[in-house]
Amino acid sequence: MSDIVIKVENLWKEYRLGTINHGTLSHDLQSWWAKLRGQEDPNSLITAHNQEPRTRRQPVLNPHFFAINDVSFEVKQGEALGIIGRNGAGKSTLLKILSSITAPTRGEVKIKGRVASLLEVGTGFHPELTGRENIYLNGAILGMRRLEIRRKFEEIVAFAEVERFIDTPVKRYSSGMYVRLAFAVAAHLEPEILIVDEVLAVGDAQFQKKCLGKMEEVGKEGRTVLFVSHNMAAVSNLCNVGVVLDKGTMTFHGEIIKSIDYYLGSFLERIDTKDLSLRLDRTGEGHLRITNLEIKDQSGNGNIPILTGTQLYFGVDYKSHTEMNNPRVIIGIYDLMNVGVTRFDTDIAGNLPSVLPESGRIVCRTEGFPLAPGRYYVNIAILTNGVMQDYLLGAAFLDIHESDYFNTGKTFNENDSKLVKVLVRHKWELES
Repeated sequence: MSDIVIKVENLWKEYRLGTINHGTLSHDLQSWWAKLRGQEDPNSLITAHNQEPRTRRQPVLNPHFFAINDVSFEVKQGEALGIIGRNGAGKSTLLKILSSITAPTRGEVKIKGRVASLLEVGTGFHPELTGRENIYLNGAILGMRRLEIRRKFEEIVAFAEVERFIDTPVKRYSSGMYVRLAFAVAAHLEPEILIVDEVLAVGDAQFQKKCLGKMEEVGKEGRTVLFVSHNMAAVSNLCNVGVVLDKGTMTFHGEIIKSIDYYLGSFLERIDTKDLSLRLDRTGEGHLRITNLEIKDQSGNGNIPILTGTQLYFGVDYKSHTEMNNPRVIIGIYDLMNVGVTRFDTDIAGNLPSVLPESGRIVCRTEGFPLAPGRYYVNIAILTNGVMQDYLLGAAFLDIHESDYFNTGKTFNENDSKLVKVLVRHKWELES
């Protein structure tokens, strides 16, 4: 008997891009009148390519978009498959097809066994039902008998830590409670195949660790796990096989370490601080656009590498259509396994005005930068009124080189930094 439990053959998923209204009749009429006169849409977001407004005589772009593009692979029983890729690579679309939430345009998916999926917060939950009722509802959907669900019920509730609220309608749960109960149900009702998307990021650090431990346990029991995450450390610890997606196409399939190396190599090749205004792999409402990032050391030198302990200058250039209220800027520093090392946040240590002009530069200056030698990358996000306007993953590199950081004549080199990422100045002495 074959040990293959998932077989994907020549899978395609096509979407047709269309016009989405602006939510009000007046805005729709404004847009229609501007289009009729060949003028720029006054309600449009900043365009991805920063191009001139399209006139009536210019051709319409191809409205067909392939989220999944001729993907084929197999998953064996007991394997833990990590699906890796940047935002928009097609990971979530693939999982929705495997979970039978959406149908493929072409191709075939063969699955042997019962599937439990956790793709979004509260997937499969009815908001008006209580936590108890939703556990039985989800179990019935998975094909479980009532006795089987009852046998696992106390374990599910204890894992989710919602004992006090189990008879409360889940519409009153916080997002953390929602995802805890949803994961507990999916993991404990003994599916042959468990599919988990990045939704675990909603929970706190302790619960994420608990979930990863449960998925490891599921894998050791001979069941199959499909896992999507941007945290490469979590993927490498949990999975043994990887699939790398890029713009809907599978570019690599193999051992998880080789898959991660391939993904990181292709990801790092694309980082170019000179072309931030042209980057398409950005998320947010788009009313504001990050156009440039300048990084300099304390001497004003903008060339990498940077020595450990150097004071850094980050200059974030932006452009928007209108003044932006209540701005928040976040600069995150991550290692190559996508583990957060530190971040600079105007909500914690900022002094920005309450209203940003339509364009300008936001500057962040650090004290001595205590990162161990190695390569890091920088993510940037700008929010206004609590809404994400622009987010760039991998906006720049930081290559940190060794220096006499401790003023002892000795250096902390890159081999030492495999164990730690942050250095703290300290002294040793014998206390009598």
